[in-house]
Amino acid sequence: MARNNSSPRAVRNARRGHEPSAKAGQLVRTLPEVRNGEVTGLRERKKARLRQQIIDTSPGVRNGEVTGLRERKKARLRQQIIDTSIRLFRERGYENTRIDDIVEILEISQPTFFRYFPTKDAVLHDVGLRGFACAKERLEEELSRNASTAERLHERYRVLAKKAESDRPLWRAVVLSGVMDPVRSPEVRQAGEIANKLLQELLLEGQKRGEITRAFPADHLAEFLQALCNNVVRRWAVDLLRSHSLSERVRSAVEFFLRAVQP
Repeated sequence: MARNNSSPRAVRNARRGHEPSAKAGQLVRTLPEVRNGEVTGLRERKKARLRQQIIDTSPGVRNGEVTGLRERKKARLRQQIIDTSIRLFRERGYENTRIDDIVEILEISQPTFFRYFPTKDAVLHDVGLRGFACAKERLEEELSRNASTAERLHERYRVLAKKAESDRPLWRAVVLSGVMDPVRSPEVRQAGEIANKLLQELLLEGQKRGEITRAFPADHLAEFLQALCNNVVRRWAVDLLRSHSLSERVRSAVEFFLRAVQP
């Protein structure tokens, strides 16, 4: 006698074997499906959205500036280290400021500091470069001005002296750290050469006008003047016992040079 397979239980078993349950249906809907090479499963779509968010905030270069979130955070911390260091150099003096003091205020570790700057001196590197940039800017302005060579040189060094006088503790730190030494840094050497070429151009114009002697090449004269004024600034920066005016000392140095190079 044939067994009756039409009982309710048999029917349910048959349906389980051929029809997906509601739970199985949910599982199917979340399984990845590949259509035209793209993963379309719910979970994979969420992953894809997360990946796109990461891509949107990852480092990218726009107009020469790094815009990634991580790079912006690094740039902020680097600037915070510079700002904190400069503040301490002004308040305590360069010699009395330790790396421990800097990292304690910023609440970072020494290894973090060293990831940005190999030494305490290196923090002032940007300050030195800004000094050369200022010198370059002043020379460009003087070259465009209709004035005698003497007037141009006096004005150029007057402005630079006033800028240094306005922040003597910082420039003392720059001098003591040696960050403006061209031998130690290719960047500083390049910046110094650019400023020096502009000074040569100014002196060469003076020679063509008959205001400066032609007995020496313009590039030699530029080196002599730079060495003279740099020495005056260094002496002023470290000699804290005497309150002599840098502007007056620089004016005398430039006048001495001009008298020496008269045709």
